[in-house]
Amino acid sequence: DDAGVPDIARALRSGTPPGAPYSLEDMAADCVGLLDALGVEAAHVVGASMGGAIAQIVAARYPERTLSLTSIMSTSSHPDLPSPSAEAAQALLAPLPAARDRESLIEDAIRRQLAVASPEYPSCPDRLRNQFTEEHERGFHPRGVTRQLAAFLASGDRRALLATISAPTLVLHGADDPLIPLACGEDVAAHIPGAEMRVIEGMAHDFPLALTDVFADAIAAVARRGRR
Repeated sequence: DDAGVPDIARALRSGTPPGAPYSLEDMAADCVGLLDALGVEAAHVVGASMGGAIAQIVAARYPERTLSLTSIMSTSSHPDLPSPSAEAAQALLAPLPAARDRESLIEDAIRRQLAVASPEYPSCPDRLRNQFTEEHERGFHPRGVTRQLAAFLASGDRRALLATISAPTLVLHGADDPLIPLACGEDVAAHIPGAEMRVIEGMAHDFPLALTDVFADAIAAVARRGRR
């Protein structure tokens, strides 16, 4: 909190990256630090959205710790790639509700998720409510979320870094993602040697329950290729 909170909206209006004292590189190092703490020599690395970018960095910077990589609904952050839809960007950047009580915040989280939900796989309201209630109870820290978003926006083009990844790689992306469009995932796959690209029709920027087996089977398949 001593580092303050970046002004994301101002950065987007000006076209300059926001300040990010805590970077995606730092978060990738944290992941490896967790492996160290758990005594895990190497792992199958999976990440989605911003987590996909962090997973890419782990695979590139720490190849000896990466058995396989699965990058889901993520991007290389190249500046020529398409931007989020206006509706998705608005949902992501909208201010928190004036009322900061638990119920208002959970409703706000549900609204944001529905703005990027898969059109062919309708979200279950009760499931979303349970998910965001659990997340709220686990920890609510909006300043930290803003700093994470700033780190993502400030991370810069990773194409050259992606080209150094040697682990078996799967890129999963929804055909209807309004937040990180499909072309972004395709760009990731195009710049990782030997990467497999899999497009899921009807999927946007979420994890529909109906696709659980699809995700699990795909990740298991690339993990088998990464066994040592």
